[in-house]
Amino acid sequence: MQPISIFWFRRDLRIEDNRGFHEALASGVPVQPIFIFDTNILNDLEDKSDRRVEFIHQALSAMHLQLQQVGAGLAIRVGNPLQVFSELLRDYTIKSVFINHDYEPYAIQRDAAVKTLLESNGVVFKSYKDQVLLEKQEVVKEDGKPYTVFTPYSRRWKATLQKKDLQSYPSEKLLNACASFIGGDFPTLASIGFTATGFLFPLSTWQSDTIKRYKERRDLPAVKGTTQLGVHLRFGTISVRSLARQAGALNETFLNELIWRDFYHMILWHFPHVVGNSFKPAYDAIQWRNNEAEFQTWCEGQTGYPIVDAGMRELNTTGYMHNRVRMIVASFLTKHLLIDWRWGEAYFAKKLLDYDLAANNGGWQWAAGSGCDAAPYFRVFNPYLQTQKFDPELHYIRKWVPTFEALTYARPIVAHEFARKRCLEVYAKALKPS
Repeated sequence: MQPISIFWFRRDLRIEDNRGFHEALASGVPVQPIFIFDTNILNDLEDKSDRRVEFIHQALSAMHLQLQQVGAGLAIRVGNPLQVFSELLRDYTIKSVFINHDYEPYAIQRDAAVKTLLESNGVVFKSYKDQVLLEKQEVVKEDGKPYTVFTPYSRRWKATLQKKDLQSYPSEKLLNACASFIGGDFPTLASIGFTATGFLFPLSTWQSDTIKRYKERRDLPAVKGTTQLGVHLRFGTISVRSLARQAGALNETFLNELIWRDFYHMILWHFPHVVGNSFKPAYDAIQWRNNEAEFQTWCEGQTGYPIVDAGMRELNTTGYMHNRVRMIVASFLTKHLLIDWRWGEAYFAKKLLDYDLAANNGGWQWAAGSGCDAAPYFRVFNPYLQTQKFDPELHYIRKWVPTFEALTYARPIVAHEFARKRCLEVYAKALKPS
């Protein structure tokens, strides 16, 4: 049986400029690309109409069509990755398996287990940087310790980034190195146990004008001032290197957003305790109210604060929420209602198309004050002032809460000044020196 190499797609769902795929195709051994619908992940999804699974399926279908043009194809498997690779080892002579790094705790454990299995069977396991621009130990202090504040990190990041970090890996030009297709029929979404919604996802293209005007428009939820590329970066349907090459010269503010993305991935890598715990341990002493009825009111966008309700209704309807509004609704949940940031983090994890553990966790801990480089606990967003500043004409609010001026609209769930005073007292009590 002819030996093959395998490239395992995960958070890098594109044929073009894919580092690990390029390395596999250039290795001199025919490559079979595969994707595994990991049941360890799928079984935790309560909503079988989850749009993210639909997005992945659409991306895989497009990739499969591209590969078919050269007589190849994308082999799809459903199951536990360890079991899938056990079956592949039984059925094929595999020389190497190539992947791109993943930085989430579950992925690290999964990849370590697969590596152990493969190497015990004489298979070489190779992994590459593709999902971020700079990773792990690439941006650290002079003493080798990781940064925990963004501004000095960003300065070192910019000083560290070199042309080689933005170079392209033209994997799309090497597709003739793919093996003859070993997969079966391409599975339907239904066969995986999920239902199609027909949702129209944001395009992976962007206009240079959006980037050029990013600094002046990015905080205005009523205008199209952001690229909405989050879902594409999350699943790797666009190359972050390509985006940085094109956007870096257009607007430094936008480039800073990509640096924030690297920063949160670096924090997750160095401080995995942030999954489930506060980055600053003292904040785990906060006595959250955790009123379930108020949490449900927040989830449904019925708090009586129009900017908060607009954000939650946008999220529930589209799977997206404007970034400025994400900060407002997160601050409201944690500080006005004194509900544990982990509750909000989990709700966003269910709803966001662009859900990313590192960024979601970082954003929520920033809002709660418990994270690295976080907003100080005494900074409590005033929803009314935020509205005046970022949605002064109320266009965003009118779109998502058209009845906000009606007598039937919900009364504010809590008075702002009362909530602010209560928050400061609760935080101060938890954080006072013992």
